[in-house]
Amino acid sequence: MKVLLISPYELGRQPHSLAHPAALLRARGHEVVLIDLTLGALPRSGLGDFQIIGIALGMHTATRIAVSLLPGLRRKAPGARIVCYGVYAPPNAALLQGLGVDTVLGPEFEGALLALAAGETATAGPAKVTFVTPDRAGLPPLTRYAHLTLPDGTRKTVGFVEASRGCKYLCRHCPLVPVYEGRFRAIAREVVISDAAQQIAAGATHLSFGDPDFLNGPTHALRLLAVLHDRWPHVTFDATIKISHILTYKDLLPRLREYGGLFITSAAESFDDAVLGSLDKGHTGEDIGRAVALVRASGMALAPTFVPFTPWTTLEDYCDLLVRVRDLGLINSVAGVQLTIRLLIPAGSYLLRIPGFRERLMPFADTILGYPWASPDPRVDTLQARAQAWVEQAGHEGRGRWETFAGLWRLAHEAAGRAVPALTRGDAGPACPQLSEPWYCCAEPTTAQLARCAAGA
Repeated sequence: MKVLLISPYELGRQPHSLAHPAALLRARGHEVVLIDLTLGALPRSGLGDFQIIGIALGMHTATRIAVSLLPGLRRKAPGARIVCYGVYAPPNAALLQGLGVDTVLGPEFEGALLALAAGETATAGPAKVTFVTPDRAGLPPLTRYAHLTLPDGTRKTVGFVEASRGCKYLCRHCPLVPVYEGRFRAIAREVVISDAAQQIAAGATHLSFGDPDFLNGPTHALRLLAVLHDRWPHVTFDATIKISHILTYKDLLPRLREYGGLFITSAAESFDDAVLGSLDKGHTGEDIGRAVALVRASGMALAPTFVPFTPWTTLEDYCDLLVRVRDLGLINSVAGVQLTIRLLIPAGSYLLRIPGFRERLMPFADTILGYPWASPDPRVDTLQARAQAWVEQAGHEGRGRWETFAGLWRLAHEAAGRAVPALTRGDAGPACPQLSEPWYCCAEPTTAQLARCAAGA
């Protein structure tokens, strides 16, 4: 059978969501074509030759792009079975099916996809996957994807690996929660090492772990890193780890650094304890500062992510967040987009379980794949829009993180009617390794992203 797999967007990484199903399908004799819309385009003709067209929807941005892609795809391939799979597919099943999708699968999709390719009926619900080494043949080379820049200006080619799926935790705003409901699965160590090996052979000198939380299984993670470091001591890595895990497993941080850890991404989300409680994050605002100190003491950097605009945010709250970022010396560690993100509330979100919260929301809107909301203070929504526009402009102009932050600092204090405090480059804090693709999975896609992928489609 001839199968086309499409990735609309995967954070500037070579898509594991295409490479893994491709390996399984090719092993069974199917012809598989892979297209990453961020770096390539759909074929101008011949789409009707594919019996199955699969679209990976692992994040919000990818799903927004796919929604604009589907009507044309359905017209050009009327006989194909269109399959959408990934974390964001089940919550948006009705919308996707209305746009011509035949089958909607969750993040544990491989078994059902293999059944469809064999002409069988896909069984409902998730099924355990036997993981194999991803087959990356047909994808653009790693050098075309996001790279890592070190503080001294050195650039490293980045490979992307996954060591686990799902997550143990139930953070209310996380899109994984309605799908995995607190479950996670480790991927066999030999599979992860084999995937890392092929990317290192292709030029990767840094590995970015895509696990929702690398320390959901600390024993698995440390054993894996020990093998990787022993075989390729020159290869560095980064991973995502919860603030609470950084505190709980603080004794492991020096070992992470010893094995090549450069920085840790962590969903700090807010310094406001009331907001953190509503999100059920499991840490406090003060815990973020403790985590920063622990990670720095180990010789690594902490790159926190935030959801600064929520229905509870005030202008004063936003100014205070920027002050805390400055006081902790995190300006160089925070991508500008992290200071503009507006809380997304997708279908099935655990946020809807908070008593009285749904009443604060507007009806579900297909245009944003979520429940719209407005701040009780319209000035907050105006500030968010201005902040997002400024960050996009700063990125287009090639401005660095300090300049971008300085613009947000001014916008925030002016919006709050405050005098703008002095801000100097000395406030930026230590330099941090930076990936060239700073966007985040729960952020709204930029105009440039949508336009680029629309061109590819």
